[in-house]
Amino acid sequence: MVLVDDQELVRTGLRALAEHDGDIEVVAEADNGRTGISVVREHKPDVVLMDIRMPQMDGIAATQAIVADHSLANVRVVVLTTFDEDENVLAAIRAGSAGYLLKDIAPRELRSAIRTVAAGDALLSPAITRKVMGALADGPAISTRPALLNSLTEREREVLAQVGRGESNAEIGASLHISPATARTYVSRLLSKLSARDRSQLVILSYESGLITPGDSPPTFPSEGARPLGG
Repeated sequence: MVLVDDQELVRTGLRALAEHDGDIEVVAEADNGRTGISVVREHKPDVVLMDIRMPQMDGIAATQAIVADHSLANVRVVVLTTFDEDENVLAAIRAGSAGYLLKDIAPRELRSAIRTVAAGDALLSPAITRKVMGALADGPAISTRPALLNSLTEREREVLAQVGRGESNAEIGASLHISPATARTYVSRLLSKLSARDRSQLVILSYESGLITPGDSPPTFPSEGARPLGG
């Protein structure tokens, strides 16, 4: 894992917390987004913990650069910040981040989040997920990719709507009376058809396309822990 944060004290604390159980290793650190990109290109870690507000280049721009680099296709970026403004959350997800966590997350939950992202799932903390859903539901629907949505089958649209409501594969299966494995297959097909990097981007697309309307209620989650958007 690589840590990118402009405060040395924060990086030191995050390193200690992340490496506590012995199964996570921090291979490098950087104190700004520009240096972070270079370090990530050198080490090609599984996961990057990325601060947002940094000198020279912020975390959103650095995340975009990492996601756009085809040689870093297996690198997953998690934005970790003290700021939870809606625009930062949405910007981070649109930049291609695999998750967004606040720095007040419990140590055990931080390690769990890192493992979740390393395994290929996207995640948002429950509080942040509610903010994203609420912000998207409160805004007007924007048909950003109608041609792609038109290419979906009726069942694929149903699955996309359930993903947009924050349901896991098991929950989608129960809602649509299909197996979790079949639900996972549909989600994989949606990622390919809609050119989405992960499930968090499918969530945004389901709202922006109008498939989920502002009148729909955002999902509710347990009060503690990070909920992966997969599984």
